[in-house]
Amino acid sequence: MGKIILTGDRPTGKLHLGHYVGSLRQRVELQNSGLYDKVFIMIADAQALTDNADNPEKVRQNIIEVALDYLSCGIDPTKSTIFIQSMIPELTELAFYYMNLVTVARLERNPTVKSEIVMREFGKSIPVGFYTYPISQASDITAFRATTVPAGVDQEPMIEQTREIVHKFNSVYGETLVEPEILLPSNAACLRLPGTDGKAKMSKSLGNCIYLSDSAEDLRKKVMSMYTDPNHIRIEDPGSIDGNCVFTYLDAFSCCDHFAEFLPDYACLDELKAHYQRGGLGDVKVKKFLYAVLQQMLEPIRARRKEYEQDIEGVYEMLKKGCEVAREEAAETLNMVRRSMKINYFEDAELIRQQSQMYKSAK
Repeated sequence: MGKIILTGDRPTGKLHLGHYVGSLRQRVELQNSGLYDKVFIMIADAQALTDNADNPEKVRQNIIEVALDYLSCGIDPTKSTIFIQSMIPELTELAFYYMNLVTVARLERNPTVKSEIVMREFGKSIPVGFYTYPISQASDITAFRATTVPAGVDQEPMIEQTREIVHKFNSVYGETLVEPEILLPSNAACLRLPGTDGKAKMSKSLGNCIYLSDSAEDLRKKVMSMYTDPNHIRIEDPGSIDGNCVFTYLDAFSCCDHFAEFLPDYACLDELKAHYQRGGLGDVKVKKFLYAVLQQMLEPIRARRKEYEQDIEGVYEMLKKGCEVAREEAAETLNMVRRSMKINYFEDAELIRQQSQMYKSAK
């Protein structure tokens, strides 16, 4: 069996730096590595509707935004299949069968679901679709027989639940589904990039994002207003890098070449950190360096996006073709599942023959 990737994003807004370091950058590397036979990248609109059912236009408009972000970051439709989740009805049928393999108590223990419910302030009014989206995610992954799911650390509980569903299905119905592995970013700073306000997670809903499509001026404003060390009041004061998201971002994005180009007073990030910790280095200087690093990275992404924005019809045609490829793949898996579950009645000629003989001989 070949090595297959499945990953994706919810189209609830433009993608941001958290998406980029958490998975997008890695997806491009994996896509170009030649190590994988197939790469599927899903725009998870059906999943986005689980908590946006009253605002479908928001999801509808952001399909193209996410597609543009994918393309501008280097996702190549000749190497990766980009598709829209709701255009693959086989995923819904798979989820329907998997629901019989998961208890309500197990869903309630899923830490990702629990934290998302708190963040969205659902209280007791949790939409069933949102509550069961770990099952939906399992259908997405298994439909494409994915061996690898590149994702952030917050998705580990979701992948573990998928593995449990695969194990239960194969135990009951025979070896059919592929058990996936999560592939986390290798850089620890990329596992969960904080928001510009220092909150634990960069999130569209919290308004603390730097978007991949932000203009140079928007980027500058956001970087210069980033949370640092509140006790580092004067330049001469010793500063802390723990919880200081400017340094977290530098951990995620900077390299020695950046210092040579933008801040030659220092050979590497460790030297910059040491100076900040002993005092004598102001936040503004560090933020200006971070801005230069991010600007250099984002400028070509912005430029590519502007090119794709001139051919929206072509982007939609690419998505349509991707959906056709993805649906064919998912249909093959669904047929395997139906055979294993023995619900492929009209395809089972032996079943029909045996029952026909049984009733004939009973007369």
